[in-house]
Amino acid sequence: MRETVFDFLEGYDLLGAFWVTIQLTLYSAVGSLIWGTLLAAMRASPVPLMRGFGAGYVNVVRNIPLTVIIVFTSLGLFQTLGVSLGADDFETVNFRLAVIGLIAYTSAFVCEALRSGINTVPVGQSEAARAIGLSFPQVLSLIVLPQAFRSVVGPLANVLIALTKNTTVAAAIGVAEAATLMREMIENEAQLILISAIFAFGFICLTLPTGLFLGWVSKKVAVRR
Repeated sequence: MRETVFDFLEGYDLLGAFWVTIQLTLYSAVGSLIWGTLLAAMRASPVPLMRGFGAGYVNVVRNIPLTVIIVFTSLGLFQTLGVSLGADDFETVNFRLAVIGLIAYTSAFVCEALRSGINTVPVGQSEAARAIGLSFPQVLSLIVLPQAFRSVVGPLANVLIALTKNTTVAAAIGVAEAATLMREMIENEAQLILISAIFAFGFICLTLPTGLFLGWVSKKVAVRR
């Protein structure tokens, strides 16, 4: 009897591996959105020191390969400095370190997407807000950022899709996500094309609906100029 795909996958926790990928994506996306927004606020700040830090962070991090950042979190933070992020077992430590690395990397791209959105807000609105006595944090949080977010849903969707695919780099430090399982299956099985097709289909199922949904959201919330 010919072996089916389900028989072939028996003994491998495919859903569990993709669930780890989803968790990596969600935690990293939330963290990147928060840190990226703070970086964008720094880049728009009237304080030269904050602008310099934001610009320096983005320009440096964007030019470092993600693999280097992820490996550094394991070799540098954990093995050298002993940073375990409150975890007891090695697997959890690596997962949390991978999230930190993905946040550090992805937030630079979130920042640039938001900065482009901030630049679309008419300067007159900020000037009018300052004229009535609003502080810079109030102008940014109440007037500028709400409009900026609405105008960059599409670019942020692209960053999220890239983040989903970048989670495969976590395999470099042993996180049990989809790429790690794929490597294990390729080492144990001879069906290279079938294995590649299965994992390619899995990532398509994660990224395609995300892109379509956020594309629809982008059209709904776009600011009409």
